Amino acid sequence: MTAAESGDMTEPAARLSGPAVAMPATSPVAAVRDTAAAARDASAAVNELYDAHYRSLVGLAALLLQDQAVAEQVVQDAFVAMHGGWRRLRDADKALAYLRRSVINGSRSALARTPGDAPGTQPGAPTPPENSAMVAALGRLPLRQREALVLRFYADLSPAQIASAMGISPGAVEAHTARALSSLRSVLEARA
Repeated sequence: MTAAESGDMTEPAARLSGPAVAMPATSPVAAVRDTAAAARDASAAVNELYDAHYRSLVGLAALLLQDQAVAEQVVQDAFVAMHGGWRRLRDADKALAYLRRSVINGSRSALARTPGDAPGTQPGAPTPPENSAMVAALGRLPLRQREALVLRFYADLSPAQIASAMGISPGAVEAHTARALSSLRSVLEARA
């Protein structure tokens, strides 16, 4: 009879073998390597998104805010937040939609911190780079109407995508868009 069969576990081989001994599947070094690899993956994915969409997201924010510098800061903040939260992103295919929503929310926050209607429409503030009657009229719209139009005609999103980006129903998107177009038409006809 062996020590293992008798239950005497003083034999070194019996203590280290058998199904009762479970060795960790990964070592601490492997966990560090996995974390580093995940950070590299996040950086690569966010860099790719940045290269492909930074300019259009700044354009989106600039139309909402009518202030190029604030728009650039809002977009930078959205990318930084995405990089920090990349591991929590459930579906990497929805990263651009997440960024759009972050830019919209950041624009809303920037407008809330700024006295007046918008950074670019304050008395004495610089005019937006796209100094046109349409952009000026767009700046006079209520924020939700402005968001709906910019997402529809600048970002070329569908009503469902706009609803997701704005956090509202598709019916509300249609209502905001219709009111905004009516208001723009009135403002532009009065200028003519």
